Amino acid sequence: MCPARHTVAVAGPRILIVEDDEEIASAIARALTREGYATAQADSVAGALEATQSEHWDAVLLDLGLPDGDGLEVARAVRAAGGTPVLVVTARDEVSSRVEGLDAGADDYLVKPFDRLELLARLRALLRRSAPAAGAAPIAIDDLIVDQVHRSVRRGTRVVQTTPLEFELLAYLGRRPGTPVSREELLENVWHHDPSEPTNTVEVFVSNLRRKLEAGGESRILRTVRGSGYALGA
Repeated sequence: MCPARHTVAVAGPRILIVEDDEEIASAIARALTREGYATAQADSVAGALEATQSEHWDAVLLDLGLPDGDGLEVARAVRAAGGTPVLVVTARDEVSSRVEGLDAGADDYLVKPFDRLELLARLRALLRRSAPAAGAAPIAIDDLIVDQVHRSVRRGTRVVQTTPLEFELLAYLGRRPGTPVSREELLENVWHHDPSEPTNTVEVFVSNLRRKLEAGGESRILRTVRGSGYALGA
C-alpha cells in the first residue's frame, strides 16, 4: 500500500484514481491521459487519504473495495474537506450500496464493468458541475441564497456546506422558484442519467439537502410536491 503515484504530469484537470487493481487503474489512467487529464494513482485507503490531504484534485475516482479498508472512508474524508467531486467506480451493484455511497458524499456511482466512454462522460459532467458559473446572478428564495459564481449556499447568515451535485440540484430548482420539477427531469438534466433508470438517487440527495438546509432549525424550503416532483420555495 503505497502513497499516490503520479503517472502523468500535464496541465489538464488533476484526477486521483483510487484503485487497488493495477490493470484497471492503469487502463483508466491511459484513457484519461489521452483526454488531456493529469492522473495519479493510490491503491489503498491510507494512500488515498494521504493524497487527498496533501494535494488538490479536481476529481477523485474511487473504488470501494480496498485492501486496508472501505473506500467510503475516503469519500467521507474528501467531502468533509471541501467540494472535490467523487465518482465511485465499484463492482458493488446493489441499491443499498449505491445509497450508502451517495450518503457518504459521492457525487456519482458507476458499476464495473463499465464502458470507457461512459466513464469519461460522467467525469466531464462532474467537472462541469464543480466549475464556477461566470456572471450568473445569485439565486435568492426566502432566506436561501445560492451563489452561482462562488458556488456557496447560505440560509440567512448560516453557511450550508454542499457537495458539487447537491449544489447543482439546488441551483437547478432555484432557477425555477416554486415550480415543481419531476424526478425524471432532474435525473436527465442534473445527473445526465437515463430518466428511466431504476434508482433512488434523487430521493437520497433531496433527503441529504433537507437535513443540511434545516440544520439550524429553519423551515422547510425544499418541498416534495405529490405527483409532480420537487420545488424550492412556496
